[in-house]
Amino acid sequence: MLKLLGARQLGARDRADVLRVLDADPVASCMVAARVQDLGVEPRSINGELWSRGGPDESLCFSGANLVPLRGDLGDLRAFADRACRFPRMCSSLVGRAELTMPLWEMLEADWGPAREVRSEQPLLALAGRPLVAPDPEVRLVRMDELDTYLVAAVEMFIEEVGVDPRAGDGGRGYRRRVAGLIAAGRAFARFEGDEVIYKAEIGSASRQVGQIQGVWVHPGHRCRGLGAAGTAAVAEAVVAGGRTASLYVNSFNHPARRAYDRIGFTQVATFSTVLLD
Repeated sequence: MLKLLGARQLGARDRADVLRVLDADPVASCMVAARVQDLGVEPRSINGELWSRGGPDESLCFSGANLVPLRGDLGDLRAFADRACRFPRMCSSLVGRAELTMPLWEMLEADWGPAREVRSEQPLLALAGRPLVAPDPEVRLVRMDELDTYLVAAVEMFIEEVGVDPRAGDGGRGYRRRVAGLIAAGRAFARFEGDEVIYKAEIGSASRQVGQIQGVWVHPGHRCRGLGAAGTAAVAEAVVAGGRTASLYVNSFNHPARRAYDRIGFTQVATFSTVLLD
């Protein structure tokens, strides 16, 4: 197919082609596939736009709260960058395969200014079978009446991982809704001791093929006890029991977490990069 000069917004007639592309790379595309499989490609449905230059088989990018390049060559990435710079920036990060995300960021940085943080090497891991570590039997789904207790741990995790307070701006109302939605959907897991969360994680995105684990956190007072490995094994087992591949990505410099995921049986399938923006 002859590529257009610029990237265009995809519509309903492109849905089958988009799904075929996402299915060809199910672990790396999980965040976007989870939306498109259930909601289609219309911007109002997926809270974002899908862009392409020449058709989804050749190039594809999701633009929403995150900018996620999914397929394309340098010319396609330039077209995505040009389109992104035409309008006020809406995304808070770039995330995706490193070989796409980092070149795209290099094209955007001059217009958008410096990033708050660049995490250029994040192994993307997957587990299709039973975990090799015994799952923690105390890790379970969080109940809605436990939202306030769980939210304390979720906020601490977010600040530790991302470096900003998710309550800033609106007093935490938006983040509370996000966490409540995960609990209501049966995608938030924790181990409680008394009225305190000592381990937590969520299935942040769930496509038909993959469940992507996020927000893994162990209370600082309970670290070095193996709770992270056993807890994540419990969450991964729940994902696999539901007929999906369990996946997550981790910072390359987080050596304790990488060792724990190795013990569980996760293997690297790609490398992600994340660019955090102010």
